[in-house]
Amino acid sequence: MRILKTASLLLLAALCMPVQAERADRDKPVNIEADRVTVDDRNKVHIFEGNVVLTQGTLMIKGDKLVVTQGADGFQNGVATASGGKLAAFRQKREASDEYVDGEAERIEYDSRAEKAKLFQRAHVRSGGDEVRGAYIEYDAVSENYLVTNAPGSGAANQGRVKATIQPKGDNKPEPGPKPSAAQ
Repeated sequence: MRILKTASLLLLAALCMPVQAERADRDKPVNIEADRVTVDDRNKVHIFEGNVVLTQGTLMIKGDKLVVTQGADGFQNGVATASGGKLAAFRQKREASDEYVDGEAERIEYDSRAEKAKLFQRAHVRSGGDEVRGAYIEYDAVSENYLVTNAPGSGAANQGRVKATIQPKGDNKPEPGPKPSAAQ
């Protein structure tokens, strides 16, 4: 029964939280600020350390350390981490909306080719008034789906529970009824 409830919650979260990232961001340059950078040109690895802030259009990723690798195809993968009990964070504007998607976790991995973000440990993502929390959150920008589990590759319900808050959508104001007459 508990597994069924967890599976239902995961399905509900996946269906109710579609978020499409700002498409124009991928054509923008990537800017990174940090206290220190180590560059390995041969292996296409850049390690940024100390108050790291990456921006690309409306996308912003913050952490204490960011490791960026680039494949032969030109696509980048990034891993942002924080230290001292803090969390790495990201923020990105939703497509055709004034809303943003915000997330945080101990480690955030981003694959620019697959357009997937993976958040590990103490993961939390907010979109509008909706929120999901779990040990692991994967967001696929292409399919616009979330997967929230207790651990990567796990559907087990015995390692803690995922949490979701989903706000009502649309205009939920009650329909106006007939006005009482002055005689009532």
